Amino acid sequence: MQAKLQRRIQRYGWDLAANRYDALWEASLSEAHRRLLALAVPVRGEAVLDVACGTGVIALAAARHVGPDGRVLGVDIAERMVEQAVQRARDLDVANATFARMDGEQLDIPGESFDVAYCALGLMYMPDPEQAMREIHRLLRPGGRVAIAVWGQRARCGWSPIFPLVDEEVASDVCPLFFQLGHAGMLDDLCTRSGFVDVQEQRVDAVLAYASREEACDAAFVGGPVAMAWSRFDTATRRRVQARYLRAIAPWRVGQGYRMPGEFVVAVARKPPR
Repeated sequence: MQAKLQRRIQRYGWDLAANRYDALWEASLSEAHRRLLALAVPVRGEAVLDVACGTGVIALAAARHVGPDGRVLGVDIAERMVEQAVQRARDLDVANATFARMDGEQLDIPGESFDVAYCALGLMYMPDPEQAMREIHRLLRPGGRVAIAVWGQRARCGWSPIFPLVDEEVASDVCPLFFQLGHAGMLDDLCTRSGFVDVQEQRVDAVLAYASREEACDAAFVGGPVAMAWSRFDTATRRRVQARYLRAIAPWRVGQGYRMPGEFVVAVARKPPR
């Protein structure tokens, strides 16, 4: 897939998913978010960057850590995700976090502006993850820390059938790099190639719990990475794809709901001091 098209799909697909994203995914992603903040704890007065910030979960948590003397900037390619983050900051009365729509591979920000950077489950969607990591490296001050998370291996993520099912309908690869970054050593290698040192990588098991078949399908198709394709399917196609997806996740059905396995890979690294 051409990089320009992939960025367009991600931008407008996440715009479509924004209103349902928190309700459908925040609980499932909470362990990955918690690990990132624990690996690179922001301290009072620091400047923090959150790339692919989504609705601002990591950014707003970091804002509490850095306090009024610190600042947080969250950026995301999807305008409606940014709007959700801004509204969430207002609702929580968080004044030291701002948000802007930017492409994570081309950040319009002066270099060496931040002490800590995060990218929680965003690199898999970018055409050039290494370019995104080089941008983070550029924006960190010497000695600054970065913590990143991606989804793990395909075989360890129970909801992974959504991609081949949707790809068959749209005749393209919706998220071509999605699970590649989850293989052992990939984040370590990516960080090293981008100029970081002291890389530490770890795997995190998770459970994705859904109360019903409708909730499981909404998380997969409405509030997630295939939302753009899903919006263009007619009723018959949606019914066919949903039925196939439910058959694929049947092994994880518990009562009326589902408890599917998931895996994250998280890594922390440091920009070398001068």
